[in-house]
Amino acid sequence: MRRIRNGWCWLALLLPLTAGAQIDPVKRDLIQVGYDQPLKGQSPLGAYAFYYHNDPNFIRTNLTWRLALAPVYLDSELGFNHLLGPNTDFALGVAGGGYADSYSEVDGGKFLKGESFNGNGGELSASVYHLFNPGDLIPLNFILRGTTHYSAYDRNPTTANNFEVPNNDLTTSVRTGLRFGGIEPTLFPALAMELSIWYEGYFRASPGSYGFNNDREIEPSSHQFWSAAALSYTLPDSKQNFYARLVGGTTINADRMSAYRLGGFLPLVAEYPLSLPGYYFQEFSARQFVLLNTSYLLPIAPNQRWNLDFNAATAVIDYLPGTGQAGSSVSGAGAGILYRAPSDKFRFIASYGYGFNAIRDGERGSSSITILLQIDLDKPHGDSFSSAQPGQWRGWNWLFGR
Repeated sequence: MRRIRNGWCWLALLLPLTAGAQIDPVKRDLIQVGYDQPLKGQSPLGAYAFYYHNDPNFIRTNLTWRLALAPVYLDSELGFNHLLGPNTDFALGVAGGGYADSYSEVDGGKFLKGESFNGNGGELSASVYHLFNPGDLIPLNFILRGTTHYSAYDRNPTTANNFEVPNNDLTTSVRTGLRFGGIEPTLFPALAMELSIWYEGYFRASPGSYGFNNDREIEPSSHQFWSAAALSYTLPDSKQNFYARLVGGTTINADRMSAYRLGGFLPLVAEYPLSLPGYYFQEFSARQFVLLNTSYLLPIAPNQRWNLDFNAATAVIDYLPGTGQAGSSVSGAGAGILYRAPSDKFRFIASYGYGFNAIRDGERGSSSITILLQIDLDKPHGDSFSSAQPGQWRGWNWLFGR
């Protein structure tokens, strides 16, 4: 599963949304900003800020260019529509930048700066996207991606003097999966559903030991398997929005570089954000997990200018040895307020989150504040949450018995 690791300085998490699982057919120009600040304890910085551009008619009608640009990171892909057949696309990707592979160690609710380090990296990728059911209301896509990624690790000013960072490494990965439906890369999409199943394998050229007296291992290969189910629906009359996502995953030969990272509330920090409101960003490292996220938007002003947001999450986690805390079940909840500009080109949310099972100074419970901002530079004017393909409303209303 694609993740964004967290580094020690403020630049480390200003990274863009990771590559999607199919070529995006919708023109987009978005600015996304997110910041998650715990109210107690020292934590890894949780933040992102990036510009997302997608042009489905780049130079020629059969080319799609996607770009996610952050202050110290770039992720881009050039898609060739129908290159391998009428329903099969091909894409080449380039990504990389400073602090892209930085790692922060968190154990028992404590951010261990002495065991954290910087990592810079870059990668090349090639992807095949096949659509099984052209013309159907909900697309079924097959994805196959191969990636070559180089990581260069280094100490930061707070890394302990006797802590050895990992060797620089070249990792080859293979990702494949089936996705039925999909979720737009926007805050609170009005209409969306997804059922998907995935595999990603990592094969490292320079595995080995690092840490205090080589007490941590990087495996020669690691294998992730995960599945997701999600639904977002907006009631046509009241404009109330309901969203739920269930994600579960397991790993063979898990290490710190391949474990799933759960925690924090940053919905666009990754393709599958493993959010737990009220907790540190990526507080938990998991060999396997099941996570349920839910949210509810309630309009409290005409034309949805102001909305109350309620969200909750619960997870069962099998922690990576050497990380985690007592108890395998964790839950969190939050509430906030969302403002939408009349043109819907601007969305802003401020939210409070509480982690019921977080450990802070020997006690349970922690709080955090989250700020999210979305600026749509290309969105047409409208008075309600809208789907990227408004014609699909009829199918969704039929699905829900309307």
